[in-house]
Amino acid sequence: MKRKKTTYSLYVVDLDKEVLSIKKFRDANPDYIEDYPCVYVGQTAKSPDDRFDQHKAGIKANRYAQKYGIRLRYKLFEQYNPIATRKEAEYKEALLGEHLRKRGYAVWWN
Repeated sequence: MKRKKTTYSLYVVDLDKEVLSIKKFRDANPDYIEDYPCVYVGQTAKSPDDRFDQHKAGIKANRYAQKYGIRLRYKLFEQYNPIATRKEAEYKEALLGEHLRKRGYAVWWN
């Protein structure tokens, strides 16, 4: 039996602005523009929807995505998916996180 090749996806979670009350999050985003979104950027071998549900359920969850996650921001990530390898997904995760941060978003990624 042939195994299905795993593909990866980026995803972006919209975070409640209450996350800005966390000093570590604020300090990571010194150029945040007030009223811009706060987001978490991740990559996964699951569907973005399934991964978001895992965060909210506390399964392998990022603490910001779990506690402050509101919804997925599809328009910010759909154009990057699917991604062939985990290494490429990790690279694009950081690239997207940096891109959004330069635009004034408050961003967290691993």
